[in-house]
Amino acid sequence: MAKNKFHDGAGPSQRQLKVGELIRRTLAQVLARGDVHDPELNRMSITVGEVRVTPDLKIATAYVMPLGGEGREDAIKLLARHKGELRRIIGKNLTLKYAPDLRFRLDQTFDQMDETRRLFNQDNVRRDLED
Repeated sequence: MAKNKFHDGAGPSQRQLKVGELIRRTLAQVLARGDVHDPELNRMSITVGEVRVTPDLKIATAYVMPLGGEGREDAIKLLARHKGELRRIIGKNLTLKYAPDLRFRLDQTFDQMDETRRLFNQDNVRRDLED
């Protein structure tokens, strides 16, 4: 297999970033409008923080968090149960050759931001930052 001569870095390519953002927007709109035929899922307000796509664009991992952080595991289970329907909707809305297989994970960035904020508020760290 030939190497991609335009992308040698360790991070995602521009194509991966663009497709990931398009999937994130579409998924967020679908969940906000309640297009999925499940009243349990439609009652939840789910934030789609990021979507990462594999280099071959066949697998998309969506990092999601229910509003308020309550019912995290339930949200993941409900989304996984309806991933076929979500995949069909995404495939219809995007102009990709293949609709990627969807995987759902909890978005940990909010927890990481809280931990970072807590670290910056410690006296010894604040003192080092002021110097």
